[in-house]
Amino acid sequence: MSNNYKAAGVDLEAGYEVVSRIKKHVKRTDRPGVMGSIGSFGGLFDLASLNYKQPVLVSGTDGVGTKLKIAMMMNKHDTIGIDVVAMCVNDVLAQGAKPLFFLDYVAVGKNHPEIIEDIVKGVADGCVMANCALIGGETAEMPDMYSEDEYDVAGFTVGVVEKDRIIEPSKVNVGDVVIGLASSGVHSNGFSLVRKIVLKDNKIDLNTYYDELNMSIGEALLQPTKIYVRSVSEVIDNVDVHGIAHITGGGFYENMPRCLQDNQGISIDKNSFEVLPIFKVLQKLSNMEDDEMYNVFNMGIGMIVIVDPKDADKTLEILHKNGEKANIIGKVTDRAGIEIL
Repeated sequence: MSNNYKAAGVDLEAGYEVVSRIKKHVKRTDRPGVMGSIGSFGGLFDLASLNYKQPVLVSGTDGVGTKLKIAMMMNKHDTIGIDVVAMCVNDVLAQGAKPLFFLDYVAVGKNHPEIIEDIVKGVADGCVMANCALIGGETAEMPDMYSEDEYDVAGFTVGVVEKDRIIEPSKVNVGDVVIGLASSGVHSNGFSLVRKIVLKDNKIDLNTYYDELNMSIGEALLQPTKIYVRSVSEVIDNVDVHGIAHITGGGFYENMPRCLQDNQGISIDKNSFEVLPIFKVLQKLSNMEDDEMYNVFNMGIGMIVIVDPKDADKTLEILHKNGEKANIIGKVTDRAGIEIL
């Protein structure tokens, strides 16, 4: 034990306790290709064991943003790890890649082993949902950088796709149909605005119950980001997918064009999907116009999959079989930009 280090604000014994607590959660994420065990200086993964012919690695990194503030205020830390996994694996999925492994980074003002265990449990839960191994990470105790009850979480994932199966804009054709997959809520974007609306402008207690939400507003905001890996991977395996977009910060207007060619756009039928109640509550509280809402939030659509019209029924069948709420919400046009009609 280093008493001097502890006096400086870093508790090595608490760090050892964290490692002991999280080993059982890491073990749940084991999958073919994993080598070694948690605690090594680097995480090992045997790509050769997967028998890809021309493997291309696709990487993604992200955090959870100021949604963490809501988790801290609610003292609920066991789903925020799902969020950080989702933000990373859904991004690499948009290129057609299946996530292989994940690493997390947790920075804290003070090491509370039970809170870190909750966070890492959520990370492991997310990795299991994404068939992705948690092979390493870092917990940094950083007094003076964060208060004793504050923390930050970030993640990094690597996925793999056959070179000739990469999903890129050149595959998208005018007339292709756009299938929307329902989100689980606000996911992990737009929370600086959410906090302004709820906490600053309206001074709402997060424990306030809303009948239209069937829960408190805090619980609704903390609903973990949907992970689409298993369902959409099955679509990719069975259908010639032309495009995928993960609807994150920037909503419809920023994210949907990212999977299109420069001269293409998407026409969306606003009546073709359900705007989730949480967005109706936020819009009512803020008096925001529809266009601004669609420019910030996912509005109930967390991912889109673009396919040839002849493949639409098969795509929907696979998604529905996997428990996704999905339907056709629009089509690809020859006019750049996103139209919401």
